[in-house]
Amino acid sequence: MGLSDTLAARFDVESHGSDVRTELVAGLTTFLAMSYIIVVNPAILSEAIQIEGYGQGEVFQMIAIATILSAAIATVVMALYANRPFGLAPGLGLNAFFAYTVVLGLGVPWQTALAAVFVEGILFMLLTAVGAREYVIRLFPEPVKRSVGAGIGLFLLFIGFQELQLVVPDEATLVTLGGIFGNPWAILGLLGVAFTFGLWARGITGSIVLGIVTTSLVGWGLTFAGVFDRGTVTAARGSLPAPQYDITPLAGAFVDGLGSIDPLTFVLVVFTFFFVDFFDTAGTLIGVSQFGDFLDEDGDLPDMDKPLMADAVGTTAGAVLGTSTVTTYIESSTGVEEGGRTGLTALVVALLFLASLAVIPVVAAIPAYASFIALIVVGVMMLQGLVEVDWSDPAWAVSAGLTVTVMPFAYSIADGLAAGIVAYPLIKVAVGEYDEVALGQYVIAVLLVAYYVLQTRGVIL
Repeated sequence: MGLSDTLAARFDVESHGSDVRTELVAGLTTFLAMSYIIVVNPAILSEAIQIEGYGQGEVFQMIAIATILSAAIATVVMALYANRPFGLAPGLGLNAFFAYTVVLGLGVPWQTALAAVFVEGILFMLLTAVGAREYVIRLFPEPVKRSVGAGIGLFLLFIGFQELQLVVPDEATLVTLGGIFGNPWAILGLLGVAFTFGLWARGITGSIVLGIVTTSLVGWGLTFAGVFDRGTVTAARGSLPAPQYDITPLAGAFVDGLGSIDPLTFVLVVFTFFFVDFFDTAGTLIGVSQFGDFLDEDGDLPDMDKPLMADAVGTTAGAVLGTSTVTTYIESSTGVEEGGRTGLTALVVALLFLASLAVIPVVAAIPAYASFIALIVVGVMMLQGLVEVDWSDPAWAVSAGLTVTVMPFAYSIADGLAAGIVAYPLIKVAVGEYDEVALGQYVIAVLLVAYYVLQTRGVIL
């Protein structure tokens, strides 16, 4: 029996309506679609993680390596245990919450934040093992499940617009259009977005990666030619740094976080991470499954506990290595569209992540304005989930509408999910269809209301 036959038998490829070649192509496609996280995750986390004796470029590379390794570990578990064609990596939005809210906003040391991620990862493994996470996720109202992908897309769009300075803060309206054509950063970012959209529209595999690389090359060329001042468009990591493969200052730092904490503060941080991660993970996993047509007639994913366990293992391993929460990636849908149906697709993704370790110094040199192109392009791709919402049904319209819009406005995937979950039973009661709401859905809605009353009053983080 050859390697191809062995792989086909191991992943039961034929019974899933696929073949080995299709799975390999699907894995490559998924990796190309999500590999931007190797750049974007360090770009976000390096703003919050400072290591004495190491420069920003060196820390950036450490986080990039942690990103790659955690993605590979989680995706291998997804492949071998769950046999699903989903890729995993540190999640966008969750890394922003880690950096901007917990570390920079609340002043929690980054080591303590990693410790909190580690603890909640362990909790998630335990809850997944007994089926608790799957049970709660199945109680989410169907309009929330069908709209969460689009909500995440709008959230990523908003972040991308800000990072590329296409929209800027405004005292009167909170945000407004930036001075795009007087800003080299915004000009290059906008041109990169347009180029990447063109590639994607033509169905070119790896369009996001090609857009990032091309935009970087243009920016470097214009800078070296003297069109732009050095540093104006290249940012702090716009030159090729020396290789930095030693991540020992980062890996295991969560232990220091565990040893130097205030118990009450730590419990509140863990709870906050737990809440955000629970709903973010649920939303992203459902969104990926929605695009892959893996959901059943009730909007649930069969055997959901297995991909949830891969997610939990990845989160725990990522915290040990030095990165924020790992989650399933919506870009997995690109591989599914190529025909990927089994864990062989995920195994290819994991192996390609490991292979990318060889180009860490090059990855670290990519300017931030190029890497954030991915957020805008992926955000637009995810909006297609809106077609699955029954906008003629009041409960669906209100629940889905709030899920989608609250995410970017509150700058939180979890808050958007919560808004949709609370709205659904309220509208059902208002139209006299209270008996169509499960008892568990009422309970979750009440608990969420209680949480937000305490959270917005400053009682909890």
